[in-house]
Amino acid sequence: MKAVLFYEHGGPEVLRYEDFPTPEPGPEDVLIQVKAAALNRLDLFVRQGWPGLKLAYPHIPGADAAGVVVAVGERVQDVAPGDRVVVNPTLSCGHCEFCMRGEDQLCADFRLLGEHVRGSYAEYLAVPARNVVKVPDGFPFEEAAAAGLVYVTAWHSLVTLGHVRPGETVLVVGAGGGVNTAYIQIAKLAGATVYVVGSSAEKLERARALGADVLIDRSQEDWSRAVFLKTNKRGVDIVVDNVGQATWFGSIRALRKGGRMLVVGNTSGPKFDLDIRYIFAKHLNIIGSTMGSRSDFATVMGLVFAGKLRSIVDTVMPLSQARAAHERLASQEHFGKIVLVP
Repeated sequence: MKAVLFYEHGGPEVLRYEDFPTPEPGPEDVLIQVKAAALNRLDLFVRQGWPGLKLAYPHIPGADAAGVVVAVGERVQDVAPGDRVVVNPTLSCGHCEFCMRGEDQLCADFRLLGEHVRGSYAEYLAVPARNVVKVPDGFPFEEAAAAGLVYVTAWHSLVTLGHVRPGETVLVVGAGGGVNTAYIQIAKLAGATVYVVGSSAEKLERARALGADVLIDRSQEDWSRAVFLKTNKRGVDIVVDNVGQATWFGSIRALRKGGRMLVVGNTSGPKFDLDIRYIFAKHLNIIGSTMGSRSDFATVMGLVFAGKLRSIVDTVMPLSQARAAHERLASQEHFGKIVLVP
């Protein structure tokens, strides 16, 4: 099969489009002919590497995929060749205490497709049968693949852990990334008033089209102060921050007393100075979250398939152009997800 892989960490130039052996499905696995694989910023981090990351080279990046099942293992019963499926990228053991409670995102042997094991930038992909959800006939593979990681991440943190309620105010820090487009829509679906901080008027207008109520252009004003003033100096109930170092203090300042901070990423860096008086004096709840359970995945994908939530696809490119796709993702000029098609 053809796949995009790399033999060492580095920039987009380390990505190669080459032949690679087609994986063999195990007894509980399915083999999928990949029809679409979506990019996430995680893919850039894995390619660049970080201390402690151990990969089996050559490594194939990619957490998101949708396609058609072409073979199943001998123990697989609920999935058959010909089924259209989308992949849940959270890999778990299925039998530890967390998996037995339905919290497979906490699995003692947690692995993420494309990070800890070879991923979806390939013509074929083998995953456990329990990690696929069937895609309705006619639903675009590109939109299914684009929804996976970002929607399960957003649903688990905002709904399962964050307990967003109708009438609350939710601030999403960032307008254009795939996960932020998911947060905007889920918050709106839950009945919240949605504040969005963006880097340009163009991205903010597109966020408005997704349901954002209050738009703040960080290139024109101090966004944290603006949120504080636009809420009559109250602050918002929930802040979603996947940026980290560059925005954490502003996010803390934008919260009301007793507010919830959802920490779901660190695209600008993981380390910074923090004055903890803001946390205990304001009675803040700091909630860390990554990925979600199989139940979360099935629930939110059902809403996507029903049209209540939408996948926002920025660009569709051939798999052979993965290098250019990484460059576009790193430029932050996109709005929504970039998708590769084998």
